[in-house]
Amino acid sequence: MKLRNLLLTMALGAGTAVSAADYTVTVETQKPGAEIQPTMYGIFFEDINFAADGGLYGELVKNRSFEFTPDPLMGWQAFGKVEIRDDGPFDRNPHYARLRSMGHGDWWTGLQNEGFFGIGVEKDKEYRFSVYARVPEGKTQMLRVQLVEPYTQEEHQEFSQQDIKVSSRDWQKYTVVLKSKKTADKAQLRLFLCDENGHSGSGTMDVEHVSLFPVDTWKGHENGMRKDLAQALADMKPGVFRFPGGCIVEGVTLENRYNWKNSVGPVENRPLNKNRWESTFTYRYYPDYFQSYGLGFYEFFLLSEEIGSEPLPVLNVGMACQFQNWNDESAHAPATEAGLKEYIDDCLDLIEFANGSVDTKWGKLRAEMGHPAPFNMKLLGIGNEQWDEFYFKRVRIVADAVRRAHPEIKIIGTSGPDAEGRSFDLGWEAMKRQKADLVDEHFYRPISWFKNEWNRYDQYDRTGPKVFAGEYACHDRGKKWNHAGASIYEAAFITGIERNADIVHMATYAPLFSHVDGWQWRPDMIWYDNLRVAKSASYWVQALYAQNKGTNVLPLQQTNFPKKGEDGVLCSAVWDNEAGEYVVKVVNTFDQAKTVSIKLNGAKAVGEAKAITLDLSQYDMENTVENPHAIEPKETKVKAEGNLLNVTVQGKNFVVYRVKK
Repeated sequence: MKLRNLLLTMALGAGTAVSAADYTVTVETQKPGAEIQPTMYGIFFEDINFAADGGLYGELVKNRSFEFTPDPLMGWQAFGKVEIRDDGPFDRNPHYARLRSMGHGDWWTGLQNEGFFGIGVEKDKEYRFSVYARVPEGKTQMLRVQLVEPYTQEEHQEFSQQDIKVSSRDWQKYTVVLKSKKTADKAQLRLFLCDENGHSGSGTMDVEHVSLFPVDTWKGHENGMRKDLAQALADMKPGVFRFPGGCIVEGVTLENRYNWKNSVGPVENRPLNKNRWESTFTYRYYPDYFQSYGLGFYEFFLLSEEIGSEPLPVLNVGMACQFQNWNDESAHAPATEAGLKEYIDDCLDLIEFANGSVDTKWGKLRAEMGHPAPFNMKLLGIGNEQWDEFYFKRVRIVADAVRRAHPEIKIIGTSGPDAEGRSFDLGWEAMKRQKADLVDEHFYRPISWFKNEWNRYDQYDRTGPKVFAGEYACHDRGKKWNHAGASIYEAAFITGIERNADIVHMATYAPLFSHVDGWQWRPDMIWYDNLRVAKSASYWVQALYAQNKGTNVLPLQQTNFPKKGEDGVLCSAVWDNEAGEYVVKVVNTFDQAKTVSIKLNGAKAVGEAKAITLDLSQYDMENTVENPHAIEPKETKVKAEGNLLNVTVQGKNFVVYRVKK
């Protein structure tokens, strides 16, 4: 009898806990729903904010081939007798520097490179310097290579040095490794022309493609990525990698568009491109913002493979940026199959480059670059953030041609730059007519917008294309930076993406990267300087979803679902078949703590759960390169009562609960 009374008391206690909770969430564990696509949560790369050169791409020398315009010495200080010539060994990068003796032992000739906001080096780390050089007069000369701190108060500016002997009249590549004797975030690279004895040079030397890379790049690739930034991407476990943009796909003009064919092949002969973002914001203006294409499509595909993501390249549809050209028909290629042939060929040739046999033209190039096996590309975006008939009539022609040749490739179209309204509706109607596989939606919006979109995807048409939330970020009015107060609303909104995994197949935050000394747009996911990296609160929101995405949606019912425009508690649940775990995500956007009772209906006693908490309660808090760990997930254990988790979720907190079956 006492045992029976005890059990009754426990049952009443559990029932009281449920009824007393501010929110109850019932998860149907025995009714797995829609499959969650492996591509569900990913990353989107665009070369804005010095994301490529000066960022992810490991090259430390700015303007390494003397091709910047209008000044081919931009980024360099020349001293002595230096002449820029244009008959060099690389036809698409013809410029090089000729260094001549000053004719006196105390007068020196050389070059000094400032890098990207300086050159970051670490003590005892090695850096690979390479250069193409010759001595046109046949007289042996030395090139002295130094890492220097120009403004140091120490006796010597240089802190690492190597000499290269050049004796051939023909262009040859020379390589030395410099070991840094100190850590410096704004060092520079200095080159002296010397004779064989190390004195001021008495002859002439030509130098081209002057390069400096960390030896320790991502996966050790010589033309590699900055290791800490690439590792930050891999740690997210992204399912899809969209590249190379974004608006740079379009270009200010068609000649200025990102041309993937210029970004492959030998790196020293990839032609320079003026970055579309160089001139967009005069209030954040960088006249030295160019694309070396050292980070090109081969490197994008390889990085996708190495971090376990599906590659999603986006190609031009025959249109320059509409924002910068509006309804100027002359800015775009003619909307005919003949007029768009170049852009159709770009798509077909890219598929061959990614997937083709080594016996094909582009497959052979991929193999020559070091990857004989295909990259197994399955997705292709055609056009970016474009709208109305200018886009619709062109994408139809290009997409139809791709489908005829490669019906296995999924085509991603766009609904334009808006997340609602006439242009957005027209975009969706056109993409349905054209049978796009996915439609790319973009929304950079304030907190108020996200609070009005809790159930955005609940009512979407299930018979049409799937959704790719390709660019999104939340900000507050007047606070367009990565603070906790905005990131909590991203976390809450994504519960609706996850609950609707049958219609939403991909989602990527944007922009991805930003240099603290060179940003043009914010908020951004990952910030860095020349030596340090800070993963923003938004990074951790995206990472927690990507790392805990599961394999199937689990239906759930919750009490008090918030109305539009109101704060609330929002939830989603998934089954992770690989781990054998139920995963429940709970986001509390209120300032106050809320109690939540989570019932895993159909599950037996579960013992305890792992709780991963991201505390976003301090509105103005952000991760910076000076304080990169201010906001990070914390892991604890939560005891269960049978199949109930009775928890308290603090205000402005995002919590992931993982429960073993």
